[in-house]
Amino acid sequence: MQEHEKFINEAVKMAKENVGTGLGGPFGALVVKDGKIVGRGINKVTSSNDPTAHAEVVAIRDACKNLDSHQLTDCIIYASCEPCPMCLGAIYWARPKMLVFAAENTDAAKAGFDDSYIYREVSLPPDKRKLPTINIKPDTFFSPFQTWLDFETKKVY
Repeated sequence: MQEHEKFINEAVKMAKENVGTGLGGPFGALVVKDGKIVGRGINKVTSSNDPTAHAEVVAIRDACKNLDSHQLTDCIIYASCEPCPMCLGAIYWARPKMLVFAAENTDAAKAGFDDSYIYREVSLPPDKRKLPTINIKPDTFFSPFQTWLDFETKKVY
């Protein structure tokens, strides 16, 4: 538990320091493997004009680059705040062994970072969401998947 506290405190410190940099919001994240930091990320949404540049995504990208892997097997992700739906999806895709976070999404909402709308929306069928969403299936809609299935040297993930 002491090691978890050490790394979560570092993520919170990074989040707090990021506020003064003007790079983005008050979020920080670390990826740790075997007790060593292998990836770091701070929120860079506004400075990079990239809505996906959340701290967790930035940390995952950094760790994957440093580990030369598309997965974070045997890693722990430490986040200063409970991940938003996008980041949570990225975390699941990265397949770490654990996620540890400090502030809850309700704490973030108090500071103006309210993801409850997105959580509600993604649970709805596409035709019930507020974002107009249309599913069009041309005759070739499955062809990319069939090409993937037939591709003998694919790297499965």
